[in-house]
Amino acid sequence: MTAQQVALSYYLPTDVTYNQEIPTPKSIIGHEVGEWHITHDKLVTYMKALAASSDRITIEDRGKTFEDRPLLLLTITTPKNHQNIESIRENHIAGTNNDAIDISKNPIVVYQGFSIHGNEPSGSNAALAVAYYLAAAEGAAMDDLLENTVILLDPSFNPDGLQRFAHWANTNRSKNTNPDPNDREYTETWPRGRTNHYQFDMNRDWLPVQLPESKARIASFHKWLPNILTDHHEMGSNASFFFQPGIPSRTNPLTPQRNQDLTKEIASYHAKAFDKMGSLYYSEESFDDFYYGKGSTFPDINGSIGILFEQASSRGHAQETVNGVLTFPFTIRNQFTAALSTLEAARKMRTKILQYQQDFYQESRNSGARKALVFGDEKDAAKSYHLAEVLQHHQIKIHEVKANFTENGKTFKKGYSYVVPMNQKNQRLVKAMFDVRTQFKDSLFYDVSAWTFNHAFGVDYAEDISLSKVGSEILDLKMKAGVVSFKSDYGYLMPWNEYYTPKALSAIIEKGLRTKVAMKNFKNGENSYDYGTIFIPVQNQKLSSIAIFQALKKIAKESHVVINGVNTGLNDGIDLGSNNFSAIATQKVAMLVGDGIAGNASGEIWHLLDQRFDMPVTR
Repeated sequence: MTAQQVALSYYLPTDVTYNQEIPTPKSIIGHEVGEWHITHDKLVTYMKALAASSDRITIEDRGKTFEDRPLLLLTITTPKNHQNIESIRENHIAGTNNDAIDISKNPIVVYQGFSIHGNEPSGSNAALAVAYYLAAAEGAAMDDLLENTVILLDPSFNPDGLQRFAHWANTNRSKNTNPDPNDREYTETWPRGRTNHYQFDMNRDWLPVQLPESKARIASFHKWLPNILTDHHEMGSNASFFFQPGIPSRTNPLTPQRNQDLTKEIASYHAKAFDKMGSLYYSEESFDDFYYGKGSTFPDINGSIGILFEQASSRGHAQETVNGVLTFPFTIRNQFTAALSTLEAARKMRTKILQYQQDFYQESRNSGARKALVFGDEKDAAKSYHLAEVLQHHQIKIHEVKANFTENGKTFKKGYSYVVPMNQKNQRLVKAMFDVRTQFKDSLFYDVSAWTFNHAFGVDYAEDISLSKVGSEILDLKMKAGVVSFKSDYGYLMPWNEYYTPKALSAIIEKGLRTKVAMKNFKNGENSYDYGTIFIPVQNQKLSSIAIFQALKKIAKESHVVINGVNTGLNDGIDLGSNNFSAIATQKVAMLVGDGIAGNASGEIWHLLDQRFDMPVTR
């Protein structure tokens, strides 16, 4: 078979007219949708062209990926709504804060996101056709949809992964498409396009929010609190098309039943659309709705309705399957159809879904206990800070500890610990983050079944804390400042407790300073030190005493660590000149990567050393 080229009309509804002033994808990117795999640069070019030509669309650049690709978000509604868009947003959020507000006339907010796994590309390719349709389609139904809906369209959740996969699929595409699954086109090389630059699966990062793509997306989510969020994926080539609900017994018990009932009602719109088109599909037989770090489940604990779409993947341009030859354009058309059926459901169910969200937050505010939880690490402020940072990304209110206290044998120090009152709007999300669950209705899971954040971050934790221990709310969260206690002509000690101590040590060695590590515990003056403490002597170094002090001050500040100057080498325990201080050699780090190495695991280490610790790595 020759390489497929289908007209744009293959995807579009025929019961509407289209504004000829709106550029088609082909007129901008140079090929039909589905003829080639869209590269992210072309996707961006088209979305910007649409925004420039349509008064229905505004476009926002929310930041950059690790490979400096823009993280775009299109807002699509009527020109009149655009003129009042901030008032519409504020009224929408106000309805979640006050159940007395009449939300019945508000537009419904729908967030449509595509291809968080870059090698599941039918979603982002469908985004071309969806965006064109929403910009160009004319008629009474479209007018009603746009007047009563604000659509947040995220054309590529994972720009770096999408670009990586598009390069693979396009460079291995033949003029005569070979659908044989053994063809090179259908087997990517390591690390493949699923993940982002550092090989993270970003569909597990909606709750931890560690990556720039996630931070931009979560900020948009909480800014708008969409009523529906769709997450377009792909699955094995021999499947058909899946839409939620998933397997009922694998739904997180913190998710309200009403959420699942509405999801099922929305599913009827998908079924109707797919029946009309003759496409095969199924529901409620696969996938769980348990881990709140996924795109289709995260909305469920935030008063929204998350919907997972899974399209059988052509993994290239066409592939033989048990259902016949699966073409790339066909996969795109299914994703396009699901996007439109979601909007139709939103239009028809608008007041019902708006009321559900308002009720969700009313119940959340009313059911929050007048207690608090606390977490921290009395020796590692940075680790605690990063967990607090996650909570603030999710607009969860956090407070200082009013004064140091001990609970369950753990000490929670001011500056090293944070208190989270449970009588707040997002207390259900807090429960989800720190949830400990040992009994399950169903023993089978798609993947993640445990994620308790205090264990994940390795911090001490206590709950049911009296509000009397709550200090001031933290509005400007900052990491603990790193300092050098004073200039010494003898030496400096750096405890090995803080998260960023390896970064500091790497920078100290990079400066050419000799360092030693304590092999036993000791006490210098009033300060006790554990084994692992780093000693930087002043004498017999390449730098002068003042240059060492200035270098350590800069390193301490950048690494958020405390380095203590010392005036004596005489200690309780091992002395600073003891052979129990072992010299540290210059370290060079090498990693094995490629086939046979788990991409997620190697990516995590690479990210840690490269981004967090600023250490060069040979891979």
